[in-house]
Amino acid sequence: MERGNVLVIGNSGVGKSTLIHAILGEDTTVTMTKELLVKEPSDEQKANIRFRMIDTIGFEPSWIKTHNAIQAVKKWSADSMKDGKTDSQIHVIWFCVDGTSKRLFAETISNLSKATALWTSVPIIVVITKSYSVPEREENRKMVYNAFISQKKFSRNLKGVIPVVADTFVLNENAFAAPEGIEDLVEVTNSLLPEGIRAAKDDMASFKLKRKRALAQSIVAAATTGGVVVGAVPVPVPDTAILVPTEMAMITAVAHVYGIKKDERANEFFTTMIGAGTVSLAAKTALTALKAIPGVNIGAAVLNAVVAGCIVAALGEGSIFAFEQVLLGKKTLDDIDWVTKVIESKLSNQFIEKVSNVIKKVSENADSKTIVEAVLSIFQ
Repeated sequence: MERGNVLVIGNSGVGKSTLIHAILGEDTTVTMTKELLVKEPSDEQKANIRFRMIDTIGFEPSWIKTHNAIQAVKKWSADSMKDGKTDSQIHVIWFCVDGTSKRLFAETISNLSKATALWTSVPIIVVITKSYSVPEREENRKMVYNAFISQKKFSRNLKGVIPVVADTFVLNENAFAAPEGIEDLVEVTNSLLPEGIRAAKDDMASFKLKRKRALAQSIVAAATTGGVVVGAVPVPVPDTAILVPTEMAMITAVAHVYGIKKDERANEFFTTMIGAGTVSLAAKTALTALKAIPGVNIGAAVLNAVVAGCIVAALGEGSIFAFEQVLLGKKTLDDIDWVTKVIESKLSNQFIEKVSNVIKKVSENADSKTIVEAVLSIFQ
């Protein structure tokens, strides 16, 4: 089985280093950054311990140090999402909480969730360290589960709560708490690795898709600005094709974000998208419908600018969806009929409703910036 990575994260003094030492003994440590260390099992241990551990800087009581700890883990996570960094991906996360400080469970789990926010589906094990009191263990488990309920994004990822005593704790000369829970922790972690490896790949794909979407949306926003400026000229939008160059440039740029190069096949796909959202048809429909709406009382130039911006934004919205489907392998550039329906749906009755909502946000003498902001607030 592919060897996995376990992120070990918790407050300072929670016993992370003691926990790792209890599992690895005299381990080999490789410094990766100033804040995070990778700790490998020995060759003899690898048959039973099928993961390396990434030890993080402890979270400190001060806000600044907690912030720095969160950012360190986030930076590691973001770097591991880059191509060629698969060895750094996180497959299981250990949230270490101090069994003697249960009143801090909710705050601690909230901070740990922020730090690991990029890993939206990776399995999480809460390790209750210093779990010396056997009678309190069940109560501590319940408190952990309750703390996770408020973390809706991560509650489904919680796969276990394991109390451990990593090192012998001497109560007095006649009583002590012996190490326990370590074997259970290793066994459960090993069992979760296949799921975690798949989840990490899914999280990485989702992260990259969100990055592409954000970049694509910035392109659509710029094109929408151009559409508003062009649409504001005193030439009736319904009778011109003045938006086509803006639309083609936008679609080509968005396609590039998704790794689609402009060739003959792609050009047909792009042209079909613009044709399906014909400026003449969309604008005429929008203007006719809007003029009939009671209370619409803005100048022709502003109305044209709004409609033009909305057409570009709607087309951009449709192009992002279409190219995402191609990237994900769900559709191809040969699906001409499908993309026609996608774009037509973006300029259907719901489009008129969106344009109406934009108009409600602008005044009779609204400038281009105000119109663009209103359009994007509705379409993005």
